[in-house]
Amino acid sequence: MKLSRRNFLSATALGSVATAFPFLSYSKGSNQNIDSIYSKLDNAIKQPVFKRELFPSPVIIDSVELLRYKDTFLCRVRSKDGAEGISVGNSLQLRSLYPIFVKRVQPFFIGKDARDLEHLLDQVYVYGSNYKLQSVALWVPIATLEFAILDMMGRISGKSIGELIGTIHNKGIAVYQANSERGITPEETIDHLKEQLSRTHAKAIKFKLGGRMSHPEYPPYRSEKLIPLVRKTFGDDMVISADSNGSYDVPEAIRIGKIMEEYNYAFYEEPVPFDWYEETKQVADALTIPVAGGEQEPSLHNFRWLIANNALKVLQQDMFYFGGMVRSMKVARMADITGKVCTPHITGDGFGYVYMMHFISSIPNSGPYHEFKELSKDIPFECKTSSLVSEDGVVKVPTGPGLGVDLDPDYIEKHEIVKG
Repeated sequence: MKLSRRNFLSATALGSVATAFPFLSYSKGSNQNIDSIYSKLDNAIKQPVFKRELFPSPVIIDSVELLRYKDTFLCRVRSKDGAEGISVGNSLQLRSLYPIFVKRVQPFFIGKDARDLEHLLDQVYVYGSNYKLQSVALWVPIATLEFAILDMMGRISGKSIGELIGTIHNKGIAVYQANSERGITPEETIDHLKEQLSRTHAKAIKFKLGGRMSHPEYPPYRSEKLIPLVRKTFGDDMVISADSNGSYDVPEAIRIGKIMEEYNYAFYEEPVPFDWYEETKQVADALTIPVAGGEQEPSLHNFRWLIANNALKVLQQDMFYFGGMVRSMKVARMADITGKVCTPHITGDGFGYVYMMHFISSIPNSGPYHEFKELSKDIPFECKTSSLVSEDGVVKVPTGPGLGVDLDPDYIEKHEIVKG
């Protein structure tokens, strides 16, 4: 079925959440109602994610190595039985964070049974008071290691990463073309979107609004001009969303959101700064367009609040920034039982898009379109089951074991072990 703007709004369950879950209507609710939804969310959090039952025998982690070549980081994990898994880290962040990986994350996992991955993620959080580092500083190193373990376990079991954390729901990912530019005219933005769409043939697009984290917008009034111009240029069948990256206070966010509603936009990302939780809810309550967010969120408990209080209708946990797929799956499950969708965020660095695809493949409540960021052209690899490029707006999810992507061994050999 062709995914149109109307289908997208239906998929986000706009207007249906309060009907399906009347306890979310807090203006008429009670403490008992909010307790009920929190109880459901807590139960979702407690359910196991990683399929330990696929592994009858222990898989003891014998070594964990962080490898570096120029500004690229890999993580290699080996078991005592000789199994191996590799991940491509978020190198942009690891250039600063590698000492945390080597000194505060890596040592904890040596000698542990990889089958206990889910519990290990909880334990490393408190190991050496790591919880004091919560956010990108801690979760990027942990996600990098988790991805390598999942690759190893997938290769042992013959399962894809998606099959290790869920049931495969999506074998192909429909993409939206993102334009990340600010500081250019609306007309220049349109030209760049046209050029990008000529390569991906995406049926949905997203662009930037405002000045980013409350900075002044340049050129002035760019957003007011661009919102209608994008709709006029690409027509009613194009699914269009926009991201302000926390550009506005509540009144301005609502004003801009009303313009987006007038032109039938699909979702409105981060209308106010990401950690303004009450203000995010105020904006969401004032608009009918679904509010999206969560790419910066480090806390499972905060996601719990955002979901229970209906502040977000589109959840955008980041595979790296939030600490990997196991934690991200818990957010997806909370979103699912409250009628919300997940459109995860991922940085364009390294293999981020492949990790995001595996995650999306395994959840039932994925949004209909996901941001497409091509793989790094500096990393030589082979993928036998997917081209990993957009083909008429859809990217096929790899089906091989683990990540389903093999790095060139000669390229791996160029890397040196990071000592700290």
